[in-house]
Amino acid sequence: MAETATRSGSTQATTPTGAPAPATTSAGLADPAPLGLAGFALTTFVLSVFNSGMIKTGDGVVLGLALAYGGIAQFAAGMWEFVKGNTFGAVAFASYGGFWISFWWLINHIPADAKGNDLHHGLGAFLLAWAIFTAYMFIASTRVSGAVALVFILLTLAFLFLALGQFTMSATDTTNGLYKVGGWIGILTALAAWYASFAAVTNFTFKRTVLPTMPR
Repeated sequence: MAETATRSGSTQATTPTGAPAPATTSAGLADPAPLGLAGFALTTFVLSVFNSGMIKTGDGVVLGLALAYGGIAQFAAGMWEFVKGNTFGAVAFASYGGFWISFWWLINHIPADAKGNDLHHGLGAFLLAWAIFTAYMFIASTRVSGAVALVFILLTLAFLFLALGQFTMSATDTTNGLYKVGGWIGILTALAAWYASFAAVTNFTFKRTVLPTMPR
């Protein structure tokens, strides 16, 4: 393998025949996106089963997932996306990894001094802020792939309905119709994210497009 100078003054690797060598991405660094999507999907699915009202008690089972898989593993995927130079993936995975870690902390530290509807309104503001972030990430996702864009539009709606549910609950309520709708949309979001992860892993291992993602 040799190097030849380009017009810009940089060098380019060439084969012994002088032809350009095949371009490679970061050597030894796998695509972190399927991991980030899988961590997000599984944690979202388990929590959304409770938010939708399918299971009414025992939602603490999601806490381990929120910390380890949706949180730490997804945040790590975001850091690897930074290394790869993928700004969208880095912002998305690091942010939602942070979301799940903050969720894990919040559920373990529910404010005991909240009065009236303040706790519901505070949780509503928390969820609404994530809806706003997800909405502008959806706009960026339309330049990634159809599969990823579907995840982000569904997640925007899930956060929005969960926020509206919290804002409209009375002090003694633990759920309502709007909140349950957010839970059902959350299940759809998880399924869409699982598909995007499944497609990425499968297409890579088969070395061809087996499952379409509609890249842009």
